[in-house]
Amino acid sequence: MVSIYVLMIVFLITFLVAAAVGRSWFHRRLRRPELLRQVSLGVGGTLLVTNLACFLLEATPFWRTANFTATVGGLAALGVVMTALRTGGVPARQPRRVLAIGAHPDDLELACGGTLAKFVDSGHEVQGLVMSDGKRGGDALERSLDAQRGAAFMGLTGMAHHNFTDTELNRHSQEMVGVIEAAIARYNPDIILTHSNHDQHQDHQAVHQATLRAARQHHSILCYESPSATREFNPSVFVDIDDYMDAKVQAVKMHSDQLTKPYMTPERVRGIASFRGGQARRRVAEAYEPIRLLNTELEKL
Repeated sequence: MVSIYVLMIVFLITFLVAAAVGRSWFHRRLRRPELLRQVSLGVGGTLLVTNLACFLLEATPFWRTANFTATVGGLAALGVVMTALRTGGVPARQPRRVLAIGAHPDDLELACGGTLAKFVDSGHEVQGLVMSDGKRGGDALERSLDAQRGAAFMGLTGMAHHNFTDTELNRHSQEMVGVIEAAIARYNPDIILTHSNHDQHQDHQAVHQATLRAARQHHSILCYESPSATREFNPSVFVDIDDYMDAKVQAVKMHSDQLTKPYMTPERVRGIASFRGGQARRRVAEAYEPIRLLNTELEKL
């Protein structure tokens, strides 16, 4: 019995440490992640205390049996709840390849982070392409590392990062066209996501124009909504991200160098998703303007 208690105590300590430091895992894999993390910490902590008490106080056989039953039952119940609340729907019948193109390190997470995570969990392959390190708005190295962390968190198969001059991407139009053309030739995406032309940020407009030139022969291009989108942004394609709202917020939070910006707050991120969700007759959604979209590609998503 002593050996069983030792194993239980070691397991519960490991479980508590994992729940305490594994915030990203909860937010990426579960619906209502923070609530489940707090419940896991509470249940695990309670079970740890009762097991330590039974071990140190040499409890009677009755209390040992009761504690063992409670421990197994509590952990099993947590397992069932977590399994029921895992994100990820029905796998895609025919996986697609998606190329998401952004001007700055945090653009993809802010604009389409929920969509990208949902695509990944459905079995699609997603590749990211970022044109600048954003050094005019923060620390270039930190922002580049944050972009890689965000891509890994969302599950992207890769993130290509370039260092064209931040705030002056229009001066690198031809080079960006070449980079995007090369990515399209190498990756052969079924759908391309990029900035909208209805955007106040000059870099976003530059990437939009470069994408359209590079993908002039491509059949499916969707333009996402950035925080700097203008009133002319007029979406007609929506992706339900109800299961991925918390993952989107967590992905944005990974850009630690930018968290003081008003548009990076969870309230703002959730607010935009809620507004677009209302338009789509869903709770939350991400919105897109189609340049053109082959209906067969939409059906396969």
